[in-house]
This record gives sequence, C-alpha cells and structure tokens, in this order.
Amino acid sequence: MALLLLLLLAVSVVNADEDSYIGVNIGTDLSDMPHPTQVVALLKAQQIRHVRLYNADTAMLLALANTGIKVIVSVPNEQLLGIGQSNSTAANWVSRNVVAHYPATNITAISVGSEILTTLPNAAPVLVNALKFIHSALLASNLDRQIKVSTPLSTSIILDSFPPSQAFFNRSWNPVLVPMLNFLQSTGSFLMLNIYPYYDYMQSNGVIPLDYALFRPLTPNKEAVDANTLLHYSNVFDAMVDATYFAMGFLNFTNIPVLVTESGWPSKGDSNEPDATLENANTYNSNLIRHVLNKTGTPKHPGISVSTYIYELYNEDTKAGPVSEKNWGLFDANGVPIYILHLTGSGMVLANDTTNQTYCTAKDGADPKMLQAALDWACGPGKVDCSPLSQGKPCYEPDNVVAHATYAFDTYYHKMGKTPDTCDFNGVAAVTTTDPSHGSCIFPGSLGKNGTFVNVTAPSMNSTTSGSPAHNLYGGDFTSFITIVRVLIWSAVFL
Repeated sequence: MALLLLLLLAVSVVNADEDSYIGVNIGTDLSDMPHPTQVVALLKAQQIRHVRLYNADTAMLLALANTGIKVIVSVPNEQLLGIGQSNSTAANWVSRNVVAHYPATNITAISVGSEILTTLPNAAPVLVNALKFIHSALLASNLDRQIKVSTPLSTSIILDSFPPSQAFFNRSWNPVLVPMLNFLQSTGSFLMLNIYPYYDYMQSNGVIPLDYALFRPLTPNKEAVDANTLLHYSNVFDAMVDATYFAMGFLNFTNIPVLVTESGWPSKGDSNEPDATLENANTYNSNLIRHVLNKTGTPKHPGISVSTYIYELYNEDTKAGPVSEKNWGLFDANGVPIYILHLTGSGMVLANDTTNQTYCTAKDGADPKMLQAALDWACGPGKVDCSPLSQGKPCYEPDNVVAHATYAFDTYYHKMGKTPDTCDFNGVAAVTTTDPSHGSCIFPGSLGKNGTFVNVTAPSMNSTTSGSPAHNLYGGDFTSFITIVRVLIWSAVFL
C-alpha cells in the first residue's frame, strides 16, 4: 500500500541525530469504529510507523504489540486533575497503561492532557505536577530515558505570532509555562504543539491568503517577511513553529525541540466553511508530508524538520460540532482513502494510488446462508468467473464459504470499477485495504509476484445485451435476488 509509504522514510528531526517523521492521530468518535486489529492492519498496510492515541486503550495497545510502531499514549483531560493531585494515582496509571505493555508495545512518549491551558484552565495549576508525577513513575520503572513526557499546547497561547521574532506566550500563563519548560528542558523532552493553519486562515478575515495556509508555492514578493530578522515565510506552519521557538527564547529556553502533535485540514465543511474541501485537504496534507520529510526545516532553523502527526487517521462521524469536525480523516471507517494524496515529485516520497489496492471481502461473522446466496449470485447472474474456486484450482483452498465468497465479491467489485455500492451484497461484504491473496491465489488488484497489478476487465457499457451484471436478474439487482432467497427460506421453514 503506497498511500502513506513515505511515512516510514527518514530525514532529520529537531535534534540533528534523530530522524524526522510523519505520524497520525487515531481518534475513536466513529459510529462504526474498526476493531483494533483492523486499525493495526491499516497502519501496517500504509507503512505508518508513528501513531498518537488519545487515551491508553488496552485493546489498542495489545494490538500494537510486536509491530514496531512507535506509540504516544495520552492521559485524557478528565483524568488530569486526579493524576496532578496524587503521586500514587500517577504511578498506578503508568503501571497499568505503560509498564504493563512496554516494551512489546513501543511506547515512546506520554501526552499528559491536551491543550489544558485553553480547554481546561481549572486544571492548569496541577499540570506541571502531573508531568512530574508521571515522569517520576517512569523513573521508578527505569523507563525515563525511553519514554518522554510532555503536554500539547494550542498555538492560541502565543500572542503576536507574526512576525515570529516578536512572538511571546500569553504572560498570564507564565506561572505554568516557565516551570513546564524547565521540566521539558531538564528531562530532554520536547514541546508538543497543535498547529492548525485552517483555523488561522478562517479567523484571519482574508488577511492570510489561502495559498499561504496550504503550503502552495509563492513567489518571493508574496512571501511574508519578518522585518526584524529579514526571514521570508512561505506558509503559516513554519511561521507558527518559529513563533514558538521565539516565544520560548523570550523566556530564556533555547534548546527545547518542537514536536507537532496535531495538524491537518478538513475535507468537508458547512456552508460557511467553503474552503474545507477534498482538494484543499489533499493539498495541505500532501505538502505538509513533503515539507517534513524533505528536511526543509523552517526559516529560523533551516534543515531541521519538525516531526508532525496528521490529524487524523479516520473521519470521526460522531464528533460534536460543525461538519468540518467530522471530516479531518485520511480514511473512512472501512479503511478506504478519503482522497489520494498528491505525492509525486517529492524526492524519496512515492506516488501513491491506493484505489488500485482496495479489495472487497466477506465480513467477519456474516450469516453463512447469506454469504452462500451472495456467492451463488456473483458466480451466476453476476457473471464472475469463479473457475479458480474449483477443486484443484489456485483459490479452492480453503474450501469454505467465507474464502470463496471473498474471491467472488472482490472479482465482481473490480469488474464493476470498484464503486462502493458494488461491495455490499446486502451487508455481508465490505471494502478493505488488506490484500486477501494467499499462496498462488492472487486476487484482482493485487500486486502479483511479478510486481504488476492483476486486473479484471469491466463490462462494456455499450453492450446491447443485458446491461451491467448488477441488473441482470429478473430485471432487478442483487438486493432483489436476496429478497427472493429470503422468501424461499421463509417458505421452506413456515409452509
């Protein structure tokens, strides 16, 4: 799977001796949240090697075990007060959510709350204690060198962010920020920062050009210039990162690296959010990935990239708020890409086309009778060539209805052009990015042993015989067919 294959590729992070990377956040506000094993399968297929969780879900941590994927776990905001007020509560949290899983699950950092100063200010007085208590628990388990502790900040606490050289933190938070920065510096940790150029652009009332927010190339005369440093800025992201460095410098902290824990762009919005579009989301995230991995750095720190976690892996359809809140994801709940990232011409970054690598498979736990009915339809009226399922043929084994139905479903799905409605079969099938090929049974769309795609030719739209296979049965489609099957089963049972 090539959509995010680049996420594995390395350059340099804030510290010169480390590699920069792109990671993803995994939110769970989905009406049909995939099982943790499905989430991990998607991460593996997309070569995503860094993730951030908004909690420390046991099932998710177990699914991530022995994968090598680097994980940031989080103390949810609602647990912060308890942890910040009790060393033993913090120790129990670390024991249960970190020590119990490490090193099988490669936990690299703990995010203590998120944007506490702006979203939960009443907990701000105990934030630094929470950081220290969590770190003390790691120290007691001899894990303080392997696992860093920090807390994500919103860029809204940075005032006068342009020009960056004049930026400073909201001084009312200095009683929290100064000891927090002292803690980060003394433990060799990083400042976690959430950067959302989308909101900066939306709130600027036209002052910030869309191209400047989206990382689109600008001519030198359109770049923003910091009059104090004469540094040129071609995007909001770099300006915010440098503003953060200058704000820390204003408080005499000059060696704390920045880690961007959230950044992205929504692909859909309300009528008052006209720039939340597929194309803009694609443009922003594609350019962000290139920017981080190409070791571009920022004007203040050229060549020193800032590792970044994209917000987010899935669209979260149950998220509260405007339409845009539900549409930040790279994938839907079935693992189908929301859009195909524009990644060509970016050095080591590969051109991606996951639409060539989606498959239609039988759902786990589907009714065997329904699967058999769907299989019969696909191999009959659906005009799928099911000869590879015959005894002695490559896809005969395993000889069960789930395996045979998956082959038939996937072949039909590819023959019909991979439109989502051709992978339903009355609810017993679903689209996936996991290749179901096995042994010598190579599925349509799979990369075969010779490195080329196995394809199925779609039926001609100019055929004068009987239209597409989905509408061949008694003038109806598969749903009509399955209704007939249900009536026959009902009749056999009750008549």
